[in-house]
Amino acid sequence: MSARIMAITLWTLAWRSAWNRRFVLSLTALSVALSTFLLLSIERVRADTEASFSQAVSGTDLIVGARSGSLQLLLYSVFRVGQPSNNIRLESLQVLERHRAVAWVVPLSLGDSHRGYPVVATVAAYFDHFKYGDQQPLRLVQGQRFAGLHDAVIGAEVARRLGYGLDTSLILSHGDGALADNDHVEHPFKVVGVLAPTGTPVDRSIHISLEAMDALHQGPDMGFGMQAFGFSPPREVTAALVGLKSRTAVFSVQRAVASHRAEPLMAILPGVVLDEMWHVLGAGERTLQLISALVAAVSVLGLVAVILAGLDSRRRELAVLRAVGAGPRQVWALLALEGGLVVACGVLLGTLLQVGSAWALADLVLVHAGVVLQPWAWGAAQWMVVGSVLLAGGLACLWPGWRAYRWALADGLTPRV
Repeated sequence: MSARIMAITLWTLAWRSAWNRRFVLSLTALSVALSTFLLLSIERVRADTEASFSQAVSGTDLIVGARSGSLQLLLYSVFRVGQPSNNIRLESLQVLERHRAVAWVVPLSLGDSHRGYPVVATVAAYFDHFKYGDQQPLRLVQGQRFAGLHDAVIGAEVARRLGYGLDTSLILSHGDGALADNDHVEHPFKVVGVLAPTGTPVDRSIHISLEAMDALHQGPDMGFGMQAFGFSPPREVTAALVGLKSRTAVFSVQRAVASHRAEPLMAILPGVVLDEMWHVLGAGERTLQLISALVAAVSVLGLVAVILAGLDSRRRELAVLRAVGAGPRQVWALLALEGGLVVACGVLLGTLLQVGSAWALADLVLVHAGVVLQPWAWGAAQWMVVGSVLLAGGLACLWPGWRAYRWALADGLTPRV
């Protein structure tokens, strides 16, 4: 018998044998599918979360704030998480803006909120210079930028969850808004613009002017009441986004900020700090991957156990194959192929489940977590997961074949008493 005919025969026998025991093997294949789904999902979410965080701000070369921890500065200035240790004087940013290597400076003032959503006070240039993703600019789907002290521009998530639109009136609160006494009820704002979804913290932010933020905290006799007489500019801000004329000057500008004598400042590179953050979170990622790998190992061992449990009942079947000309190697290959088919079907099903669920939940995850899932963007890590499960399953299925290989022909043809 030629090698080609032998291979076709083995595949046919393996498929029919597996089909005859399809119920038990289907459960095993489902177990492999779920473990594959879990491994791929963790890797997909990890990669897309890292990409979304990395793309939360692009085109910004430096972030300047009060001297503290670099991760703390990044979290509260970009992701609106945590609180700043101190504010910085606007005069310091004006000095920075005059640096020959600096192209633009966009100040940010944080600290207020509205129904749990952070308020970001900034300047009109924020809408020109802030970029996200692949250098994508902010875009208004309704209305216009803020112009007056009472104007607010809201993110897409704020508009969707709270049902806000143009001309909606809203009351800002000092801090997290937990206490009603902190509400600025005397100074209501009006929504004049709604931003398009970005998948970044911008979607969960309310934007007002720096002058409006300063006016809110000057007391009842100042601020908004002084608008007609020429309101003075704000004196302090929380942080600033900085763009450079050339990225080669990033370290010289960083040193200039650190050596500023008027007050202690620091400038961070967003990409570098994000890498540090992922390094800190690496232990958690590895723990999840280890748990998923153990689930996959249990699934593969379950498959081996099913095949081994069925060997005794198949002694006569395998002996008949030996009697009609199949050698020990062919019997070994037959059992390995059966297990390999189950593993391959499980991996295929798990892969389809992962891609399908990522595609179906992409919009929901974007809205609620701000993470852009990319179901079709497979990288080396995903292929490595699939290859590892297939390889582990294939190697594990060699053991039952080896046991059958060692059986003598008479073992299956001699009736047991």
